[in-house]
Formats: sequence, structure tokens, C-alpha cells
Amino acid sequence: MYQDYKNVELVKPSGLDLKDRLVGVQRVTKVTKGGRAFGFSAIVVVGDENGVVGHGLGKSKEVAEAIAKAVEDAKKNLVRIPLNKGTLPHEQKGKYGGARVLLLPAATGTGVIAGGAIRAVLEAVGVHDVLSKNQGSSNPHNVVKATFDALLQLRSAETVAKQRGISLDKVFNG
Repeated sequence: MYQDYKNVELVKPSGLDLKDRLVGVQRVTKVTKGGRAFGFSAIVVVGDENGVVGHGLGKSKEVAEAIAKAVEDAKKNLVRIPLNKGTLPHEQKGKYGGARVLLLPAATGTGVIAGGAIRAVLEAVGVHDVLSKNQGSSNPHNVVKATFDALLQLRSAETVAKQRGISLDKVFNG
């Protein structure tokens, strides 16, 4: 799932205090010869509010079961996101399908300026100050994945220094 990204640190769910946030529940209908069969699809974001986050999708005939499946799926896909004092290290764009997301770091006290699915992901990560813009599709599934695309491309200053083989001072003053 995260093969396309460099420096992705996968995290095991054991020992973490994870909180789950329901992004959306959709009622889906399968039309058969005998009539309509109703089911539910749920998308959930889990995170420890300290840089670890994951998302999952669950489907079932009942809402509660779909949410439980989504939480289990999300716990299998946990990743660590580099944060910088409650905000992001740098601005980043993410895209998935028709959804486009722009994330901008913000000054302390700004709060999470984000709507719907983006807010759920950013709060689960533990970002306290950020500006965001959803451009394109508002489909919650694609918006969550686009937000993850942006977050997984983030690099901390330490990572950049190590990749370039220079000191941390040179990253900022170079």
C-alpha cells in the first residue's frame, strides 16, 4: 500500500493509545433478482494524536460491524508522520483519484482549518495548527487517501539533512 513512498515508517498497533474517528458511513445497495440487498460501508481513521495514523474501510450488513471492520483494517495500516511542534514541517500537495488536497503549516494558535475528511485525518495525526484546502472531489474515500498522500510525502529537516549528507545547519542556512 505504501510502496510508492520513500522513508515510510510502518508502526505496530501494540502499546499505542489509538483513538478512532469515523469519517463516513454509506448505505450501499445491491440489486438482485429477489429485490434490493442493503449493506453498509464505513471509512475510519485511527491515530495516537502523536504522529501515528492509519485509515481503513469496512463493509458489512450492519453499521456497527462495518465500523469495527474498518477500525481493524486501519490498525493494519499505521504509519508515522513527521511533525514539527504541532504543525507540519512544510507545505505539501496530495492527490488521489479526483481529490486534490493542499496542506500548509500554520503558526501556533491557528487551529485546524480543515473540513470533513481532512480534519479527521489531521486530528488523528495530532496536528494542532494547519491550513488546508480541498480542491476537486469531495468524496470522503478519495479525500482521506489524498490527505495520506500529502502526509506521506512530508520530510523532517533531520531526514533531509541525512539524505543530502549535510549538517542540519546547512539545510536552513545553505
